[in-house]
Amino acid sequence: MEVPTSVSSSPTGPDAVLTRRVTDAAAVAGIDHVGVTDAAVFHATREILEKRKADGLHGGMAFTYRNPARSTDPSRSVPGARSIVAAAWRYAATGEAVAPVSDGPVGVVARYARVDAYRPLRTALEVVADLLRSEGHRALVLADDNALVDRAVAVRAGLGWSGHNANVLLPGEGSWFVLGSVVTDAWLVPNAGEVADGCGTCRRCIDGCPTGAIVAPGVLDARRCLAWLVQMPGEFPRAWRTALGTRIYGCDECQEVCPPNGRVGGRRTVSATRPGLIDLWWLLTADETELLDAVGHWYIPDRDVDVVRRNALLALGNAATAIDRVPDGWERTDAVLRTHLRADDLLASHATWAALRLGRVHLLTEAGVADRPSVASELACWEDVDRDTP
Repeated sequence: MEVPTSVSSSPTGPDAVLTRRVTDAAAVAGIDHVGVTDAAVFHATREILEKRKADGLHGGMAFTYRNPARSTDPSRSVPGARSIVAAAWRYAATGEAVAPVSDGPVGVVARYARVDAYRPLRTALEVVADLLRSEGHRALVLADDNALVDRAVAVRAGLGWSGHNANVLLPGEGSWFVLGSVVTDAWLVPNAGEVADGCGTCRRCIDGCPTGAIVAPGVLDARRCLAWLVQMPGEFPRAWRTALGTRIYGCDECQEVCPPNGRVGGRRTVSATRPGLIDLWWLLTADETELLDAVGHWYIPDRDVDVVRRNALLALGNAATAIDRVPDGWERTDAVLRTHLRADDLLASHATWAALRLGRVHLLTEAGVADRPSVASELACWEDVDRDTP
């Protein structure tokens, strides 16, 4: 449990009237859940970040790991910070249906990438910040920002508890939320206390993770987490390519199997505005401009769409059943693979893995690339674990 240190005192005490105006403004702006906490340093969170970074569990992820001293100290963002207004904005409901875009192989997109939830959240939080500024206070909106660990803020503000899957779970609502904050030097009345842990002995997320990335309750090894690996540049780790399945961006498995997320019922939902399934053949034949128009809202390192194509090639390698459903499925797949076997080394190596996974080893000879170093390297690494029936 996070134990806040004391913050600077004021002769007048926290402003209950302003606090009520702030929470009312947040509700009117459409924020689903709002809480208030102090702006003391998150010492326990800092220690956790530093230890996990030292242990390599961050997997090279920067974000709040980049500078734990900054991301756990709200006063680094707002000098003299006293309070934080924490917000949770629902982005999707469990059971949301997204129609396939074709009868052939499709790539799966995680729920959080199907809607632009941070934009309306930031807009709503700016309403709160403007109110505070109008009263003469400093106020800064931080959402999906490496300047602040928003999950720790949400827990201290009493919005929810830190679940075994490392997401914040809201009582009766689950974790289908994005989080954000307004850091301010106003002295607001904090929530009464933190929410009690609701996970208990449940292990569904731990046992359900495709790669075993949740190595202990609430402890994530990013080196195994598919949601992080699909965003990393360079080679996708061979050990987790089969586990990737047909995912091309994100992974919702630890949330999909979480019991609270299955009890959302008829509460307010948000319809997807972007596809949850994308045609893999299209992804692997579209040009760079078309790809960025379609998926440019994702985090893509250096805006290099070959990272997306890399993911799509692996997904295609895991999509034999879908390819079989289409009369010309294998002809189209072979054409796509031949093209990428002749592409740069990154795509050629992943196209090689896909060809081997699908039993299309003859394509390497037909494309004249069997002696290419990137292709030869994949052939040399093709072990029994990679030869599972697709």
